[in-house]
Amino acid sequence: MTAEATPGGTLILFAREPVAGQVKTRLIPALGAEGAARLYRRLLGIALRAGAATHGAHRQLWCAGAPAEGGECARLAEAHGFTWHRQSEGDLGTRMAAALAEALAFGDRAVLIGSDCPDYDAAYLSAAFAAMDDRDAVLGPAADGGYVLIGLRSPAPEAFAGIHWSSPAVLTETRAALRRIGLTWTELPTLRDLDLPEDLIEVADLLDTHRQLD
Repeated sequence: MTAEATPGGTLILFAREPVAGQVKTRLIPALGAEGAARLYRRLLGIALRAGAATHGAHRQLWCAGAPAEGGECARLAEAHGFTWHRQSEGDLGTRMAAALAEALAFGDRAVLIGSDCPDYDAAYLSAAFAAMDDRDAVLGPAADGGYVLIGLRSPAPEAFAGIHWSSPAVLTETRAALRRIGLTWTELPTLRDLDLPEDLIEVADLLDTHRQLD
C-alpha cells in the first residue's frame, strides 16, 4: 500500500439521483413515479446507514444523473459520512470497474454495493472486507441471479466485460469471468434486491413508501 492507502479499504455505494421517473422505473406500474422514487430513497437510506456503521472503511457514494452541484446525492453523502463522486460514462460494468480501480489506487481492497437491496447491514459489509484476507474477490449473490456486492483486491476490468446486466445470468457470468482470469473468490449469503413489482410482496411492511424518508 502507499503512504496514503486506507488500511480498511474502501466501500463504494453506486446510486442514482432519486428523481421521480428516473429511478426504479420497472416499479412505476405498481407504485407510480413518485412512489417508486420514495421507495428508492428508502433503499438508498438503508445502504447509506449500513455503510456509515461499517468501521474502518473509507466510504464513497458514486452517483449517476446528479446535477452539477451534486443534488440530493451530495447532500446524503455528506450527512452519512461519504465522499461524493460522479459515475463515469459507459455501461454498468465499465462504470463499476472504473470506480473500483480508482479506490484500489489508495487501498488494498474495495467493496462495491448497489442501492436496491433492503437487507444490507454493517455485519454483512464487514464480512465482505474480511473475506478478502485470503481471497482475491468476494461476491454477494442476489436472489434474482445477479449480485448485490462485489469486492476486489486489485483492479479487474475483465470481470465486468461481456456481462448481460439486468439479467438472471449476471452472477453465473461473473463467476465464469473470475475463474477465467484466475482470481480466487468467496461468496456471502444471498440477499434480496427490489427491481420488479413481484419483489415488493414480502417487503411491503418494511418499505412503506408513505413514511417520511431520510
